[in-house]
Amino acid sequence: MATFSLGTFSHDGGERFAAVCIGDRVLPLPALHPEAVRCGARWSAQASVLDLLQDWDRNLAVLQALRERIPAQHGLELPMSRLRVHPPVDLPRQVLCTGANYRKHVVDLTLDMGVGPEGLEGPALRKWAEDMMDERAAHGEPYVFPKLPSAITGAFDPVMLPATTQRPDWELELAVIIGRPARNVRREEALDHVAGYAIVNDVSARDLIARTDYKMLGTDWLRSKSAPSFMPFGPVLVPACFVQQPQNLRITLKLNGQTMQDESTADMLFDVARQIEYITAHVQLWPGDLIATGSPAGNGTHHNRFLREGDVIDSDIEGLGSQRNVCMRQQTPKPV
Repeated sequence: MATFSLGTFSHDGGERFAAVCIGDRVLPLPALHPEAVRCGARWSAQASVLDLLQDWDRNLAVLQALRERIPAQHGLELPMSRLRVHPPVDLPRQVLCTGANYRKHVVDLTLDMGVGPEGLEGPALRKWAEDMMDERAAHGEPYVFPKLPSAITGAFDPVMLPATTQRPDWELELAVIIGRPARNVRREEALDHVAGYAIVNDVSARDLIARTDYKMLGTDWLRSKSAPSFMPFGPVLVPACFVQQPQNLRITLKLNGQTMQDESTADMLFDVARQIEYITAHVQLWPGDLIATGSPAGNGTHHNRFLREGDVIDSDIEGLGSQRNVCMRQQTPKPV
């Protein structure tokens, strides 16, 4: 089966358009529309990726047939490097994030922060944390919270560091894009509801997560997670049929060329299917919704190094492409 991905692009200042991507070759769907109709398409020439996801099972079959008709060279193709790359789903209606979902990541944080029973340290504290994670994986539940879609930005757009935080941190994650309405889905059927996978970076303001003014409130995900540009997404959506082992993908993030995260999605405590089962037991998922499935070890908290103006973040997940984001400090508006 010939592979492809989907994306959303524009020429500078132009209208956004959905496209079929073959490697770094971009074929706009509006230009392919006559051929798509011959393959059975019912979508309009201006359909977005979000539109296609509303009837994903049917539209995937059409896209597969269309892909088989695209020759090695096509007069309509554009190089991705010459286009503005937008989030492939522009925009999801709902974004959900699973926290503390990589075993080594949580163990490292336990040691870094010295959180644990009094008197435990070093190897003993590590053993306690590892046992706790094994118990949680066997008998616990995922920890999921919402993030606002307005935080989403493109895979090559700048990450704006607001003046409200001094500890902005990176969190590279495997993103799951939903392709069917999902409510009370059993784990065994959960992956049938996945349209595809992509890269996201769940940028976080570490110093704004905990509420210190009223500690009983616990965590504050609004101010710590949802600033504009705090979720680079893309560059493309890779259909699930081309990702044979989502629980065995290498995930790598470099900061100014130095590797900070390098792990496998196999280290997840709760796999993609279990997350979908848990989430849909409590809420309704719609086609196009995005689940960020957790970040592996190697965040800024572990390295005691947080994002600064001018930093360059290079992110890669095996088979899903790569991101590059430059950090810029957001200026505080002057009072009127």
